Amino acid sequence: MAAKKGGRRYPLVIFTHMMSRWWTAIFTLGLAMLGLAWGIRSWGFEQWRWMTFAVLGGFTAIAGIMMWLFRKSAYVQPFSDHLKLATPFLRLNISYKRFRRTSTATMGGLFPPKSVSKAMQDVVQPIAKMTAIVIEVSSMPMSQNALRLFLSPLFFKDKSPHIIILVSDWMRFSAEMDSMRHGGNEVPNVPHRRDISILSKLPKK
Repeated sequence: MAAKKGGRRYPLVIFTHMMSRWWTAIFTLGLAMLGLAWGIRSWGFEQWRWMTFAVLGGFTAIAGIMMWLFRKSAYVQPFSDHLKLATPFLRLNISYKRFRRTSTATMGGLFPPKSVSKAMQDVVQPIAKMTAIVIEVSSMPMSQNALRLFLSPLFFKDKSPHIIILVSDWMRFSAEMDSMRHGGNEVPNVPHRRDISILSKLPKK
């Protein structure tokens, strides 16, 4: 059986945003631990002490590099019968039969300052004016608790079955998903409307 042809892949802004925020901190921490290991060794402490910090520092630095490499690898892609959400550690297919309703809202409207922690406010602020698509479903293929192990809390506004999709060209994505969902196989000719607020604020690493 021939594989079903998918539509365009739309990078997930939330994933890129979170990875861009964290990879430098994780990588720097790894380098600091490696430096501490070198200092402990030069001071003449037991081998197991500096080796422990060296191993932990190496793993932490590598984790930071992996986050940098993977920061733009997550995407959402419409197919004829399902929506695919992919990250380096998750492949999730959401059947259109599960869809109940789709709507749009700004990230700032979904996560107003009073509803999130101070740390999360700093995360939301750069993307607050961007338009997201909220897909409400009858049920998710995986429990939300399991999904939260792989996805940022910004993919969920509450505990109801839904998922928040944030892409820069949300109008094109929405039109293509609707076309696929209702039997079309070509991307509708819609004006490009890109949310540019995040593009100028994300770190250019």
